[in-house]
Amino acid sequence: MNKTMLLSAAGFARRRFTWLAIALAALTSLSTSSSFAQTYPTKPVRIIIAVPPGGPADTLTRLVSPELTKAFGQTFVADNRSGANGNIAYEMAARATPDGYTIVSVAAGVAINPSLYRKVQYDPIRDFAPITLGITVPNILVVHPSVPVKSVKELVAYARAQNGKLAFASAGNGTSGHLALELFRDSAGVDFVHVPYKGGGPALAEVIAGQVQALFSIALTAIPQVKAGKVRALAISSAKRSAVAPDLPTVAESGIPGFEVIGWFGWLAPAKTPQTVVTRLNRELVRILEDKTMHDRLVGLGSDPAPMTPQQFGAFIRKEHDKWARLIRQAGIRLD
Repeated sequence: MNKTMLLSAAGFARRRFTWLAIALAALTSLSTSSSFAQTYPTKPVRIIIAVPPGGPADTLTRLVSPELTKAFGQTFVADNRSGANGNIAYEMAARATPDGYTIVSVAAGVAINPSLYRKVQYDPIRDFAPITLGITVPNILVVHPSVPVKSVKELVAYARAQNGKLAFASAGNGTSGHLALELFRDSAGVDFVHVPYKGGGPALAEVIAGQVQALFSIALTAIPQVKAGKVRALAISSAKRSAVAPDLPTVAESGIPGFEVIGWFGWLAPAKTPQTVVTRLNRELVRILEDKTMHDRLVGLGSDPAPMTPQQFGAFIRKEHDKWARLIRQAGIRLD
């Protein structure tokens, strides 16, 4: 056998050894991952919540946590870490060990904040493993009863006649209601005065008092006031009619095609969390959310249950990030 043939044979042997090593490593990894998923969890799981107690993300997580505890046989512990519009919690979760023992309950801000703040220490796409969307929370477009309109088309005509003097309240700069009115401004081609308040409650109270004329209010807060006749509902901001207010038309079907603004809440894990663990968490959360008793309870709280696969939730977050980045840039909205 000549030297060339010997070198060729040696090269083949090395390649064969490399292939075998890669295959063995893959099998070992798969076996380890499968074994981990079967035994997970062996200790309590922390759910970081990006809002104070009482907010929608907190309420949702505290409703499902006992069910997760039953399903997995380990306690799922709520850990509220509010501040900086959720950024403190999101940054903490992004840096957490990706072992399945830390997940984070997120709001829409996880996708929107990187466009609102100059220094955000996480990437909503790269730094997380999506688990599932939990609920969506629509806004209702309401006006003071003195405003002479009963539909979105009439409001658009009235706003144009007011030459930009119509006052729209919001729960604050960068909130879902603020983004809704900016999208409304852009889509309908109308102008108005934006009056931000420190929360949805004060904003709605000012509309009821007649100090401002209109508001995109969270459905749960707005519906009782609509029923009491203190404000008039014109439309809902979701893409489809909501179980929260099934008789109320959407803004999109009322003359502004494509309009959709929703608050939403779901769960993420740190990037590189074992996929088998993410899949198990997704399966149990979807089962819990689709249970009729839980479904009805969430609808009663003014939300629409909306479980997804991890892949669907990842695509949803990317879509939300890109959509609002364009509008925020166009409107020049900054929170720092």
